[in-house]
Amino acid sequence: MLIVIIKTISIQFEGGQPIFMSSANGNEKIPTRTVKSKPRRGQILDANYTPLVTSISFYDIHMDPTVINENVFNEQIEELCFELSKLFPNKNPKEYELNIRKARENKSRYVLIKKKATNEERKKLKQLPIFKLGRLKGGLIDNQEIIIRKRPHGELMKRTLGYVRENYKNTLMVGIEGAYNDYLKGEEGEQIEQKISTGWKKIGPITKESVEGANVVTSIDKEIQEVAHTELIQQLKTQKAKNGCVIVMEVKTGYIKAIVNLSRGKDGNYYEIYNHAIGTKEVPGSTFKLASLMALLEDDKINLETKVNAKGVYKFYNDELKDSNYGRGYGIITIKEAFEKSSNVFAELINNAYKNEPHKFINRLKQFKINDSLGIDISGEPKPTLYEPGSKNWYGTSLPWMAIGYELLQTPLQTLALYNTIANDGKFVKPQFVKEIKRGNEIIKTFPPQIIKKNICSKNTLEKVKSCLEGVVKRGTGSALKSAFFDIAGKTGTAVVLDEDLKYAKTGEKKYQASFAGYFPAKEPIYSCIVVVSAPTRNIYGATVSGTVFTAIANKVYASSLKYHKPINSKLDKKPTIPNSKAGNINDIISVCNKLNIPTKTEKDLNNTWVNTTINSNKEISFSERHITKGKVPNVIGMTAKDALFLLENNGLIVKMKGYGTVIKQSINPGAKIQNGVLIEIILS
Repeated sequence: MLIVIIKTISIQFEGGQPIFMSSANGNEKIPTRTVKSKPRRGQILDANYTPLVTSISFYDIHMDPTVINENVFNEQIEELCFELSKLFPNKNPKEYELNIRKARENKSRYVLIKKKATNEERKKLKQLPIFKLGRLKGGLIDNQEIIIRKRPHGELMKRTLGYVRENYKNTLMVGIEGAYNDYLKGEEGEQIEQKISTGWKKIGPITKESVEGANVVTSIDKEIQEVAHTELIQQLKTQKAKNGCVIVMEVKTGYIKAIVNLSRGKDGNYYEIYNHAIGTKEVPGSTFKLASLMALLEDDKINLETKVNAKGVYKFYNDELKDSNYGRGYGIITIKEAFEKSSNVFAELINNAYKNEPHKFINRLKQFKINDSLGIDISGEPKPTLYEPGSKNWYGTSLPWMAIGYELLQTPLQTLALYNTIANDGKFVKPQFVKEIKRGNEIIKTFPPQIIKKNICSKNTLEKVKSCLEGVVKRGTGSALKSAFFDIAGKTGTAVVLDEDLKYAKTGEKKYQASFAGYFPAKEPIYSCIVVVSAPTRNIYGATVSGTVFTAIANKVYASSLKYHKPINSKLDKKPTIPNSKAGNINDIISVCNKLNIPTKTEKDLNNTWVNTTINSNKEISFSERHITKGKVPNVIGMTAKDALFLLENNGLIVKMKGYGTVIKQSINPGAKIQNGVLIEIILS
């Protein structure tokens, strides 16, 4: 009897021996261990809480055919397999049945039905024949959960959203997923497992509950992101370009509203392969003439009306620069006109102004934060390359070449930061991708706008360069980019870039980068934007290649954003505070008025359910009796269709209606004797 009791207790603990007994050597107890339970990872949301990255649960579905009653198995296996083939058509019913019968004969307790089934499919499985009996009688094993990160919008912002990937050496942390991993990953839980004959089994309560990851609310507006993505990919296909990127930034805050990075794959289609906007340094080309103009103005070297000879060809030692109109030049023009036409006379201007003091020019660029990285939270941003006099990379031609956007390297985001500062009245703000971290409804951290520098230049310089940027679009290289709705300010850029062997190709084989950077609307800027297209094949100029994308994005954002539009009815007369009410059932009318806090007044001797309504001098809805006599055609003029239909059909009449709104006419006069089944027509307006 004692042996039976001990064995019974042993079976309860599934360990083959009682928990209070020692093993064969008399010292060891049943092995246990503490295991970690991974929490569900937090979501990445756009600024309007639309999921950009989320965690989706899948389940590996297995079956244990050995636990099923033989009669139940034989009666229902064909029906089960037929339903399985409908739900998972990769196998036909006979294949399912053959696998399950074979496993049952071999006493196999783990037959694969479906890998990575969705939760909806899992729910449907539980309703199928045999399976609906439960795990112990129906053999359904569906508790192996697999959590997979999903981007509901496909390629949209793929590289910026990023990933966290663990391998045997280290953990790769890319994009927003990597930068905010500490918030997204949550906290692991703990539970005790016990070693039994068939493996490890969880026992007892959870010793430490896991905490789900927090949600990261980005500054991205999915609607703007989709517009930018669509416009860029269309242009890349048209130009058969190598790659391109777009960034849209909110001027006042520095919040990134859209960021697109597309590269051509081997199949000719475009994908988010690398984050060029953040990580690719390249010569900015003519978009950098903004910084050159600012330096000249800050140091009082010029004024905008200063005349220059834009002769078209400019020589520095053995090097030669030409204007984009094939060296013909623009003649004697003002510096403002030279900027608007993007003349390379700026190389001559900078060289003449600073050749004896090149450090002064470099220091001005440092004042504009040209040499500093932006310190964004997403990894991968390189420091800009800005050579200085005396360094091994500084040559006699460095100064003029730097003036037009060569001899230095920037990322598109770093270039945009300067243009955004001009739009923001000289205030340099840090570009940011995230606004807040939330767990449930609780905000656990916010990321307010960060000011890097309050004033990047003088107010005088600021106003002058603003007028020049507007002039580029009104009269200069960007004149084809005018919007019908608002003014745009910006600068075009076309630069020759290095080949893969880090050399400039011969004329005719050169690769170009076309760009446009600016902001809109010009007078009260809301967004700044940069578009960069690398190695276009049909056109090379910034206005045609990138400027058209910029304008298309600006126009669509303008059309879809209420912040640009004043209410169309703001000057119309307001409606009276008390609305007109139709005649009808007094109880219904009073109920509606009470809900809307509309005052009413009822006559003391009012006994009828059906009433007329008026607005009295005290701005109240007042009721007067509408007489409805049994056996007589009721007066339904002034009523809604619903009330009129109720009254007429309840009195045995057949109703035909025309129009909608309020009854204005009825074909049988009120008070006429009712004859059952007679047709009455009511007209509504």
